[in-house]
Amino acid sequence: MASSSRAALPRIVIYHQTVHDPNGTHISILPLISQPGIAVTHIIVAALHVNDDPNALTLNDHAPVDPRYITLWAELRIAQASGIKDQSSFEAYYAPVYNTIKERGLDGIDLDIEEAMSLGGVIRLIDRLRADFGPDFLITLAPVAAALLDVRRNLSGFDYEALEVMRGSQIAWYNTQFYCGWGDASTPIMYEMIVARGWSPDKVVIGLVTNAENGAGFVPWELLRANLTLLKFQFRQFGGVMGWEYFNSSPGGKDKPWEWAQRMTTLLRPGEDAGLGEPSTTGVVDVSKTSSSGVQVADPDLGISVDVPVPTDFDYFSDFSAED
Repeated sequence: MASSSRAALPRIVIYHQTVHDPNGTHISILPLISQPGIAVTHIIVAALHVNDDPNALTLNDHAPVDPRYITLWAELRIAQASGIKDQSSFEAYYAPVYNTIKERGLDGIDLDIEEAMSLGGVIRLIDRLRADFGPDFLITLAPVAAALLDVRRNLSGFDYEALEVMRGSQIAWYNTQFYCGWGDASTPIMYEMIVARGWSPDKVVIGLVTNAENGAGFVPWELLRANLTLLKFQFRQFGGVMGWEYFNSSPGGKDKPWEWAQRMTTLLRPGEDAGLGEPSTTGVVDVSKTSSSGVQVADPDLGISVDVPVPTDFDYFSDFSAED
């Protein structure tokens, strides 16, 4: 599955964490299937939290079996039937994660490790997941972009370059966070630096905030379109984009959040939608987090008229909370 999923490039990945509005009304993902001109490749349902009590695994703030998630799990079955796959320390903590993946029939897992963890520990987890769920099970990780350039600029503790050397064959791709001070998606430069360092572009997905309300680093559409068009032209195996998060994605906002996916489909996967083209390798993935505790003008041959500013010295910082 890792090989076939990489063939479907560029990817369009969406995180779905806010599953109810303030009134408790379910936020449906079905428009990603029913609305025209959308070819989302993966939906990440976030976030599974492994808490201090190994038996108290939660999806956001409630147990995965809580009745509030009945509609969500039902919609995921529909998404899977439409060609969208889902991916939802040690034995005591691993068991509830294993059970949830089995019970919900998830297709893989996205490991968003935002507390210090050893290289040996993450390798052990990847090996166990592969052994338990087989070669078709999708395993992705969600590092901050800075971590792919400098091990010291990292939320996860371990060296991602070392992990790629040792277990890269088991990792489908990286949902790389180019926002909140850990990356810059307003120019193509940081992505180019990551590839120049040796990372394969098919494995680096650019993570974006879909709305300025969702975190620092939001990039307006006209500039983003220029950058992504350039990267797709520059790298034939461009890995794609990931959006954090679905429920209020621009330009449609809370009323039409699927419009972000329509724009990305038109830009990156033209001519496709949920029912056209090659069978989608779309996945619903569950995010696993740790516990509580000058001017550069884009190539005119591309028809791009937007000037892309060259950033000043990059200042790495983080302004999100542990719950984000």
